[in-house]
Amino acid sequence: MNKGKRYQSIKSQIDSTKLYEVEEGFNLLTNAPKAKFDETVELHVRLGVDGRNADQQVRGVVVLPNGTGKKVRVLVIAKGDKAKEAEEAGADTVGAEDVVAKIANENWLDFDVCITTPDMMGVVGRIARVLGPKGLMPNPKSGTVTMDVKKAINDVKAGKVEYRLDKSNNVHVVLGKLSFGTDKLVENYNALMAALIKAKPAASKGQYIKNVVIASSMGPGVKLNARN
Repeated sequence: MNKGKRYQSIKSQIDSTKLYEVEEGFNLLTNAPKAKFDETVELHVRLGVDGRNADQQVRGVVVLPNGTGKKVRVLVIAKGDKAKEAEEAGADTVGAEDVVAKIANENWLDFDVCITTPDMMGVVGRIARVLGPKGLMPNPKSGTVTMDVKKAINDVKAGKVEYRLDKSNNVHVVLGKLSFGTDKLVENYNALMAALIKAKPAASKGQYIKNVVIASSMGPGVKLNARN
């Protein structure tokens, strides 16, 4: 597939054999010719683990200091006081069995994050086959199954992102928007990398951070010199 002139122009400025220092790499992205929209900046990290082994799984959450630049639509499945708490905290949609039925019967998925309370997991489990493949199933490890509904909503709205291994032992995370500029993107990058390093499994041997690439959603990748 042929890439456009803008992509080729940006690519010509990047040395594919070089590992760029972090700030230099982000400068390449933020100073490149712009698309007609505010592009998302993505981070792709290859880890020296084997995700097929349970003791080498890497998964967690981190609140990016500058957020992601994306308006996150939050669904809360709860009842009673917790439903009221969710509404007051700014959840976009709050419901219980009615919302579960809507998802199951109408394939309604107009939300980005689903938060629920532990007592509702039996109900939410009915739509696990719908939410799971979309990465929307609430999980205690990601902080989306909790009694502290207000904090969960605030964290998500503030820029909480989840990281987890894919089948090739890579982690893919959104870092923000190009309009953030280099300084804010570097702050988000440092927060995410610190969380990844802290999450290193004890069973992981040898080099942990194998490869780090940043890219805008419509641009080529830039390899970074990641120390670990």
